Amino acid sequence: MNRRVLRGIELRYALTHNLDVHGRASIYEMLELLGCQGFAVVGNPSKAVSDALRWEVRRGRVRRLRRGVYGPGTMPRSTEYHIHQRVLALFDEVARLRGFDDADHYEDAFWDSLPA
Repeated sequence: MNRRVLRGIELRYALTHNLDVHGRASIYEMLELLGCQGFAVVGNPSKAVSDALRWEVRRGRVRRLRRGVYGPGTMPRSTEYHIHQRVLALFDEVARLRGFDDADHYEDAFWDSLPA
């Protein structure tokens, strides 16, 4: 299966976006969600995620609730919009990698593939 490797700012934005949309999550849950979304993290994934989240915690966009568990923080609407647009572009890239012309068709195929 084709996966888009995330690192650096792309990883930080994807994690921040997912926490903002889905709420609190453990590092394991965030890695599972990234995998379901078609992303991969290379190296030691849990360390990469915690390092990326540490950066976002310092900026207040993510809150550390306890060891290995994070929740959404606060951010200006313009920053939230910018992060959302970057993550949507990443979703489109994953959709193209998997042979779909856009993320909407990719999302429909995902939901159609689930058992009823």
